[in-house]
Amino acid sequence: MLLRVLGTAAGGGLPQWNCACPGCAGARRDPSRRRLHDALAVHGTAPGDWFLANATPDIAEQLESHPGLRPDDGRRRTPVVRVVLTDAELDHTLGLLRLREAARIEVWCTEPVRKALASRLPLTEVLAPYAELVWHDLPLTGEGRPAVIGGLGVSALPLSAKRPRYAADEPAHPAWSTALLVRDPGTGAGALYAPSIAAWSQRLDAELADADFALVDGTFLDEDEPGRNGLSTRTATAMGHLPVRGPEGTARRLHRTGARALFTHLNNTNPLVDPDDPEHERLARLGLGVAEDRMAVSL
Repeated sequence: MLLRVLGTAAGGGLPQWNCACPGCAGARRDPSRRRLHDALAVHGTAPGDWFLANATPDIAEQLESHPGLRPDDGRRRTPVVRVVLTDAELDHTLGLLRLREAARIEVWCTEPVRKALASRLPLTEVLAPYAELVWHDLPLTGEGRPAVIGGLGVSALPLSAKRPRYAADEPAHPAWSTALLVRDPGTGAGALYAPSIAAWSQRLDAELADADFALVDGTFLDEDEPGRNGLSTRTATAMGHLPVRGPEGTARRLHRTGARALFTHLNNTNPLVDPDDPEHERLARLGLGVAEDRMAVSL
């Protein structure tokens, strides 16, 4: 199994077009600090067998940045037409519209996510004149067999009932926001992808301990970051993202599981977007770090 990190930034990317905070200003001065929206490409068991974890607004740039994700010489069609979604947030789904040149787009997601995308946006109707959009149910962990995509087993671990704003009045459901569990049945290698963690559970603890590698929500460094930067009057947790730092922060929790994990989905206000910030050293002492755009992990 091969994981290619397509992007590591939270909504808006880094820099955000409407922001001049230290993180965005630093990324404008130094292009190497720029980050695309958080997303992942996963290579299965056969040559060219890719699928995407989430489809972001900058998906075209993400795909072009990896030669293995481009069409073969002489071919007009892209080989990437399969997408697995962690949630229904706009930053994770608007890229489906950018894939409209494909003849067929296959999407795996949980039931509430599919209903929101098919009826509220509505993607099926909008894409119909361009491409065939095919929906597949993404099984929940422990409830039936995982979906087989590219020869890999994929399932969703429910994390929270956090709904996107455009679907705020939709019924509550535990699988609005999920982590993806991907396992190679041949080697037994497993990866966990959780770009949004609103609450920690014993099941998440167990799955992280069992995974060979994990990409985990690192949106905010600490609980008060949103208020301190004028983003919101709510705390990080209230916004649906457990903070990295703190007695019960995700860094200490991950350290206790012994997981091989990197943080992703960094907000532009997070000091971790600065490679020289001392917080990187503190994470390193816990055996943790920050994922970088275009990095590859082989399992």
